[in-house]
Amino acid sequence: MTQSEVQADNLLHLDELSAKLKWDASGLIPAVVQDYSSKEVLMLAYMNRESLKLSAESGETWFWSRSRQELWHKGATSGHTQRIKSMHYDCDGDTLLVRVEQQGPACHTGKYSCFFNEIPTAEADSYESEATGADRFAVLSKLDQTIAERYAERPEGAYTTYLFDKGLDKILKKIGEESAEVLIAAKNNDQEELRAEAGDLIYHLMVLLRAQNMPIDDVLHVLEQRHYSSDIKNKTK
Repeated sequence: MTQSEVQADNLLHLDELSAKLKWDASGLIPAVVQDYSSKEVLMLAYMNRESLKLSAESGETWFWSRSRQELWHKGATSGHTQRIKSMHYDCDGDTLLVRVEQQGPACHTGKYSCFFNEIPTAEADSYESEATGADRFAVLSKLDQTIAERYAERPEGAYTTYLFDKGLDKILKKIGEESAEVLIAAKNNDQEELRAEAGDLIYHLMVLLRAQNMPIDDVLHVLEQRHYSSDIKNKTK
């Protein structure tokens, strides 16, 4: 199939998709934008048929500005573009989910996500204070979110900002150092030191994953596959 034929086929699919979606009276549909790596919801914007077409064709997000009444290419002036990893529509066909690789902050305020204003609830307080059972790994999710924020916002004075600014070689050096310190702590049977150094190693590894735009979910998926494969092998022995 030639490039022109591929383009024509894609246009056909977009036309079919547009017919399935439920556009509002203004010809718009809300688009929830999510960080592909951290899974954090970054923003909510609106697309019309033209911006959806431009997004699909360019691989970067385009929206319709309801205030300015014009198309806008996210990051065109700031450089904080959103490279599209996937797009889906919901069961009712009235909302889009766009997973992106975010360059810099998503919010015009300079924040990583537009949803930084928290509303306190009793459930949230309980969640923060009870790290038991399934929630015992909640700190990893929170750490992943914080690292993603540092990567996007680069607040001055933050150690994570320092690592990202120094680049890959510095991050790799730190992982090497922390790995060696984990080995030494284990060799010395120093449980307190081992806990501390293992925590440092996990943190720096998560910084590396973010720098490489690799979701930690991808690593967890590999572990899940290995566990499943091992379980199958044991059952067939």
